[in-house]
Amino acid sequence: MAASNSGAGGGPISAEASAALGEGIRLVFGRWTALQMAVENQWGGRNSRAKADELGASILSWFCNSRGPLYFEDLADMMDEQISELFNADFEDNSIDEVARQLLIMHEECLQSNYSSIERLRNSHVQGNAVSQSRQIAGEDDDSDSSDDDDDDASMMDDEAVAAPEEMVMDRPRPSRPVPDADGWTVVPPRLGRDSN
Repeated sequence: MAASNSGAGGGPISAEASAALGEGIRLVFGRWTALQMAVENQWGGRNSRAKADELGASILSWFCNSRGPLYFEDLADMMDEQISELFNADFEDNSIDEVARQLLIMHEECLQSNYSSIERLRNSHVQGNAVSQSRQIAGEDDDSDSSDDDDDDASMMDDEAVAAPEEMVMDRPRPSRPVPDADGWTVVPPRLGRDSN
């Protein structure tokens, strides 16, 4: 992780700031495509929603109970470890880093009683946005019959991602569909935790 090593202020946070930060974490999680896909597809089992809530509570506790400076690397590593443990997943789309940065900024603002970024999220948040976008992409994958259609679908997704107003980086669907080879076969990467041999 090549981010700055400078630590943000840790320590006491008011009850109001803590409540606002908790709401901000929930709003960010609701727009985090990778996490919403993990919940929707029950990567953590039947209680995947509760595990996502547990992750949010753990992060809020980390912010509220840490003594001394808070470091980006520590937060990103903690999030990565918990996602791996709770969902048996490895988010390789750099979204953990993006979310960690946003949460650190939000925490700093809350320490200064500045809740403007949370207010913006609250006003622009559409429930289920990330999952519905993911379902739309999955539906497009199922309907594709030829490689010419795949090119059109990819360009349509890029246009949709650019056109959305005030869209957070983590809202954009990541086109991760494998490309079929000349014989029409598609290589699917192994799931986390299984040997590739």
